[in-house]
Amino acid sequence: LAIARQVGLPAERALTGPELDALDDAGLDAALDGATLFARTTPAQKLRIVERLQAGGAIVGMTGDGVNDAPALKRADIGIAMGLRGTEVARGAADIVLTDDDFSSIVAGIEEGRRQHDNIRKSVRYLLSSNAGEVLTVLGSLALGGPLILLPAQILWMNLVTDGMSALALG
Repeated sequence: LAIARQVGLPAERALTGPELDALDDAGLDAALDGATLFARTTPAQKLRIVERLQAGGAIVGMTGDGVNDAPALKRADIGIAMGLRGTEVARGAADIVLTDDDFSSIVAGIEEGRRQHDNIRKSVRYLLSSNAGEVLTVLGSLALGGPLILLPAQILWMNLVTDGMSALALG
């Protein structure tokens, strides 16, 4: 617990593998509600912890570097394996591989993913609004029985310019 506190983990109690085996599901759920540190656990115990957290509605991220971590890495919502010191089995079971074994890479990756997600949302909103105007113009012209206001070549040109620019901006 002392090491956990030194690195900033809010662990209030520690459970070892044998203590974990003595708990039923309700006892484990109660232990998981508080900040708990698990030590010297088997692969089956790691998998049980992940499954109980998921059963409680939590989104579970699991980090690991060995063959014994693979089942829990696979079952977790986000499995994160170490790239430098991790085994091939752990890297294969994980969703994310930290090539530099540095946890700050996760934060940078999440920030970049959120930025890309926001950019895609903005681009889709822009494309829907610009294409909706074209569709309404053509449908209005057809509904009134008049000639086509926008010819197919004009629509194609507008879409190439508007859609192409946003595609280039997203890179």
